[in-house]
Amino acid sequence: MVVILKENPNPSQLKNLVEWLRSMGVTVHITEGQQQTILGLVGDTSQIDIDLIRALDIVEDVKRIQEPYKSANRKFHPKDTVIQVGDLKIGGGHFQIIAGPCSVESEEQILMVAEAVKLAGGTILRGGAFKPRTSPYAFQGLRGDGIKLLIKAREATGLPIVTEIMDISQLELFSDVDIIQVGARNMQNFELLKALGKINRPILLKRGLSNTFQELLMSTEYIMAGGNEQVILCERGIRTFETYTRNTLDLSAIPVLKILSHLPVIIDPSHATGMAKLVPPMALAATAAGADGLIIEVHNDPEHALSDGPQSLTPSAFALLVEKINRVRQALA
Repeated sequence: MVVILKENPNPSQLKNLVEWLRSMGVTVHITEGQQQTILGLVGDTSQIDIDLIRALDIVEDVKRIQEPYKSANRKFHPKDTVIQVGDLKIGGGHFQIIAGPCSVESEEQILMVAEAVKLAGGTILRGGAFKPRTSPYAFQGLRGDGIKLLIKAREATGLPIVTEIMDISQLELFSDVDIIQVGARNMQNFELLKALGKINRPILLKRGLSNTFQELLMSTEYIMAGGNEQVILCERGIRTFETYTRNTLDLSAIPVLKILSHLPVIIDPSHATGMAKLVPPMALAATAAGADGLIIEVHNDPEHALSDGPQSLTPSAFALLVEKINRVRQALA
């Protein structure tokens, strides 16, 4: 339920209203805009008398939110959410380029790629320490040692780091990670999502291979219901009948999710296409479509990468792409 207040509500009346609503067992989120103040009610609102609230002097209107996701809903929070990552911001007009190797392979490799990413204009470093692989015989990542190497790369470059968690048992290892990524395969790992809802850290949540927008937002709700509202949505391609590309990049996710939700939306053209030559055009298309950022795989030696080499850009190709992305953004400004 959303309670829309009249302009410049009386502070005493507002306080009394909030306390009264909370006494009925619902959580009240207050969103203050330049022109309007909105109260978002989360919980069992079935017993709340809408007409009684609407009759109050400070209330403009009351609306029930029909969608099952509440906290992530644009109706609940009309203004874009801006996620703070160190000195950087994502969302609300703030655009960031996340880049780095699929897997952290060695100290030399991650430091080399991190320096190249920063030099080219990348603003956040990605790298897989724990790797979910289709084959149990494929490289599974350096695990805790991989996170330590990412932290070294952050110390060397100043770039915040993002890496993927696969299980609740790993959470302690992520205590010094700037953004925790939940991959497509774990989008509906609800116990993991609940645990991430209890920490004060940005969460990058990827859409599952065969999941709908509503299912993605319901997974988001698990995190936000726990108190952590720092969620970044990521479209990384979905599974269709097409086999030429690794997945099918659903660019409509950008405007659709921005209509449905107030959370930042970024695009992963690397996993979506599976081919380095397709990453630049899809990255540029996503930028033009209004994405809040990109997450791109970059490797100093793609041919010998331990995972996802075919979709990884070389540092020089990444630098050229960043220049084009900046030109697209300037043209749209």
